Amino acid sequence: MPVAKGSTIDPARTRATILEAATLVLYERGLDGIGVTELCTRVGVSKETLYRHFGTKDGLVQAMLEARSERVSAWLADAVAAAGDDPADQLAAVFDALQRWYDEPVFRGCAMVNAAAQHHVEAVRAITARHLGRYLELLTGIATRAGAADPHVLARQLLMLVEGATVVAEHLGAAGTGEHARRAALTLLSASAREQS
Repeated sequence: MPVAKGSTIDPARTRATILEAATLVLYERGLDGIGVTELCTRVGVSKETLYRHFGTKDGLVQAMLEARSERVSAWLADAVAAAGDDPADQLAAVFDALQRWYDEPVFRGCAMVNAAAQHHVEAVRAITARHLGRYLELLTGIATRAGAADPHVLARQLLMLVEGATVVAEHLGAAGTGEHARRAALTLLSASAREQS
């Protein structure tokens, strides 16, 4: 990432640029599927620059996962908000958004779950747990608004459908996976609301 003569170095922008480029490479290849030398080559930075901004490859991985979690959580929250006030429409919007993601040519499954499976370190597992906690919070809100008998239990069941659908889409093919999970989720939501009545 050479700096043109006469221009100033912006460390925050450099860090963000490295993070954005590395996110694509690490998602495509997996956390352990690429060494630091090749990663730096693909990203276009020296090892020294990478280490200056992230300390280690693990520091880069952690920053990437945190940023991705925030972005994905905001994306799904926006999908829910755009769906209006009906909890069933909100829940359907989650699975519709997921299906669009599954259909992308670069889809490689859930980066958080992939990271936890590939990289058995406490920091990565903690980031994954926080990420899943964000999903649970979003789904618990939908379950609560729907009048579910036990919103927390329903949210965990819905999370199992979200993550299960993502694994199925990655390993068995995306076609219809989000739609199947969407129907199952709406059935659970409806049944839980009936229990409350």
